[in-house]
Amino acid sequence: MSRVGEKIKEARLKSGMSQKVLAKKLGVAEKFINEVEIGRRVAQESFIEKASKILNSDFNDISMVVTDEALLEERKSIKETSNRGVSREKIEKDEVWASAFSSVLKNIPIFDYSLKNSKGFKELPIHSNKVEGYSQDKVLYLEVQDDEMSGFRMLKGDLAFSYLVKEISSNGIFLVEYKGKRAIRQVKSLGNSKILLVSNSGSLLTETMNISEVSVLAKLERLEINL
Repeated sequence: MSRVGEKIKEARLKSGMSQKVLAKKLGVAEKFINEVEIGRRVAQESFIEKASKILNSDFNDISMVVTDEALLEERKSIKETSNRGVSREKIEKDEVWASAFSSVLKNIPIFDYSLKNSKGFKELPIHSNKVEGYSQDKVLYLEVQDDEMSGFRMLKGDLAFSYLVKEISSNGIFLVEYKGKRAIRQVKSLGNSKILLVSNSGSLLTETMNISEVSVLAKLERLEINL
């Protein structure tokens, strides 16, 4: 509360006058009187003089002179209070929108090959409780970690929309685990429980493996190029 506002409130209460009555006599809104009394509004000299006459009190003693520093501090306080109000309103609106869109948009996590380290997310629409035709809890983005598949136009930093699988389908591109490492490879079935793992970082490289030696983790469906 400011010193001027405190004096006005003290005189008003002493005279038995309500904020509404005083506001009417001064030709201002009741809210204005309240803000002056609690120190949220700086009263002009003309207002103070008029209130002084109506309340039969002297509000112009030297102890109530408002310095530039005090005025700036008071306005800063008002601004901060106002900003907090705007922030709360914005937060409430954001929460409403987030709630509204939660049923139509899904945050799809972005993982490295470990499938444990989340690097953010991207939003995709939900249709019939699925994302692009796949179960919501199975979809993810893989961030390409190397250029081993550059021959497939897949470079480090690109994002691949993928879904979790355990079975191999021929000619698909998968995140696989074999020989103690994880990598993206094209997989081709050779029959007799054997598969061909294909990579291309400028020259074609193939590895023949037994199906039992390879764990399939995710199938890549679509590549989003990092420009």
